[in-house]
Amino acid sequence: MEINTHKINDLEIAEVTASTTIINNIEDGLDLLGNLYYQGFDRIIIYEKNITPDFFDLKNGIAGEILQKFSNYRIRLIVVGDFDYTSQSLKDFIYESNNGKQVNFLPTITDALNRFSNS
Repeated sequence: MEINTHKINDLEIAEVTASTTIINNIEDGLDLLGNLYYQGFDRIIIYEKNITPDFFDLKNGIAGEILQKFSNYRIRLIVVGDFDYTSQSLKDFIYESNNGKQVNFLPTITDALNRFSNS
């Protein structure tokens, strides 16, 4: 896992990259949150490919549990990837999330950095 830091308007944004899955379960998500929180980041970008596909199956509660912790700590999160899923509930979840500021799902790193710089 590598953490690239982007500085925009006095904000330090962590872009987390890896060649493997970083978040396999709830504990991995909480570990990542805690690690980056204690490094002083309050905005995080992670890629869809580094998150278990189970995260995107809303029935098992992984996404809800992890995203609730990010919300509790007021850590803003953007997941970058291709979100072409067939599940209507997931499409609705992503749509609703993207209307807010806490958690967003965007197609590119450029979109993610622009979202953070405009809010």
